[in-house]
Amino acid sequence: MWKNLTHLCSGDLLTQQVWKPGKKLKNTLMNSWTWMSSRRLAHNEIVEVTTPVLITWNDGNYTLCGDFRPLNNYTKADRYPIPRIPHALEKLEKAKYKTKMDCMKGFHQNGVKPNSINLLRIICHMGIYEYTRMPFGIKNAPAHFQRMMETLFQDEILEGWMVVYIDDIIIYSETLEDHVKYIDRVLSQCTPINLKISLKKCNFGEQELLALGNKVSGLSLAVYQNKVAAILQRPVPINIKEIQSFLGFSSYYRNHNKHFAHMTSSLYKLCSKDVVFEITKERRDAYERIKYELTNAPMLILPDFELPFKLYIDAACSQGLGAALHQRQIVDGEPREGLICYISRQLKDSEAK
Repeated sequence: MWKNLTHLCSGDLLTQQVWKPGKKLKNTLMNSWTWMSSRRLAHNEIVEVTTPVLITWNDGNYTLCGDFRPLNNYTKADRYPIPRIPHALEKLEKAKYKTKMDCMKGFHQNGVKPNSINLLRIICHMGIYEYTRMPFGIKNAPAHFQRMMETLFQDEILEGWMVVYIDDIIIYSETLEDHVKYIDRVLSQCTPINLKISLKKCNFGEQELLALGNKVSGLSLAVYQNKVAAILQRPVPINIKEIQSFLGFSSYYRNHNKHFAHMTSSLYKLCSKDVVFEITKERRDAYERIKYELTNAPMLILPDFELPFKLYIDAACSQGLGAALHQRQIVDGEPREGLICYISRQLKDSEAK
């Protein structure tokens, strides 16, 4: 059950007006409500606390969620740690077979405590509904789901053949025989608690796997170009929100970019309220260069912690520091030195003097 809400100062602070959806989104909204109501995920209610509904675009599909930002401001944070993606992917370094499973509508599979339901109400042109299952957009939902999954699969994770990242399950092994056994064991764990898996989002026994925004193949790690394609079509940002979105996405792949800190320095300055938002030629060139680097990013290798590392350091730039972590590994019977990651950061004002 979801919990950890703080007491609210006033219900009026959480009462908001309905947002009118565009014509093409009305059918999506109606279909979503029909689907949720039929599965008792939400039902109509007369209430005082309301939250506008949002419809977001994700991987070619619309996702329904509430704008719970006011509620989140009054919610005590659950500090349960979410794994860092690079650390999760490092565990796949010697795996020949990989499987990815996705929990179907992950958060909706979790119940909500009765004393929290009255705060999970969303309003739209069709009326007011309250969630009876954990919705998307709630501050503590990822931490709670991560805790639940790690508790459920504690033994499997400790045995060293499974990674859980919120609602994504990754199984890895060196032999096909073990792999089939592991998959069967995970599915057997899901059945008693009715944890549903989305088969259309599963990949079983792959040697090359798209996972957590990366393409993992053998010992290599590459940028997932389908993710990058959408960014390449975007025009130059015209406000702080758009520049923050672009920098957030490109930062996810900063380990592939040798000069990321230097390239983004002029763009990060635009995120400051003290700076006039102006796309100069320097900033436009930086924007285009970052997009180019995303499409031509070098392939990384996964580290082998039983082998020595090489660290190349670059402190010659007056604006930042950089480093490259390499390792010599045996690939196809031959020793080869490969790049594990690039690291860079800007110099602080006191360091640049």
